[in-house]
Amino acid sequence: MKVTVRFFARARDLAGTSSASFDLPDGATVQDLRRRLAADYPALEVLLARSAVAVDDEFAGDNQRLEGDAEVALLPPVSGG
Repeated sequence: MKVTVRFFARARDLAGTSSASFDLPDGATVQDLRRRLAADYPALEVLLARSAVAVDDEFAGDNQRLEGDAEVALLPPVSGG
């Protein structure tokens, strides 16, 4: 199945792109996608553990299964003062 990931803020900087598409096996979860992102974009590895993930505009836990043609947003933590 194909999913599209949109990178925001620092994740976009580290990935060097605003979005990417991935082929994942059927039944893949958000955690599987995190592993794939860490493998394909090693600079994101530390940030991935602290980032929220939204699947089709809804926040998702690591155990959520992904559906084909899902749009995933990687949302790093925001800091401010």
